[in-house]
Amino acid sequence: MKFFLLPFVAWVVSGSLKFLINTLKSGSLKGGKKLIGYGGLPSTHTSIISSAVFFYGFSEGFFNPIFTLGLSVMMLFLMDAHNLRRKIGVHAEVLNTLQNKIALRERMGHTWLEIFCGLILGAILGYIFAKIL
Repeated sequence: MKFFLLPFVAWVVSGSLKFLINTLKSGSLKGGKKLIGYGGLPSTHTSIISSAVFFYGFSEGFFNPIFTLGLSVMMLFLMDAHNLRRKIGVHAEVLNTLQNKIALRERMGHTWLEIFCGLILGAILGYIFAKIL
């Protein structure tokens, strides 16, 4: 049962940390709410997928075919978060300068630091769920 709860916990913890960091950066709750969305530190997508993958690694072993499959999927998530989604944000920025009708969300994707922090958070949560709970 704890395996099914873990991704939700990772989502809540990562989102809460991201909101706290955004609020501190902007200096107000309103500024923190405005920055909610795709992008930011830590990467919630990375936290969710890495918590599940590391949970399995800590529970069943890291030299397991299923862990290898999870690691492969996680690497695709990380590359997507950094490359594809960041380029979508750049495109949105250009489109926003060309037209005035609809403001597209420009804050998309993650830096490697944001992804790394999400990865560490997911690993910590995976370890806690596998060893302590």
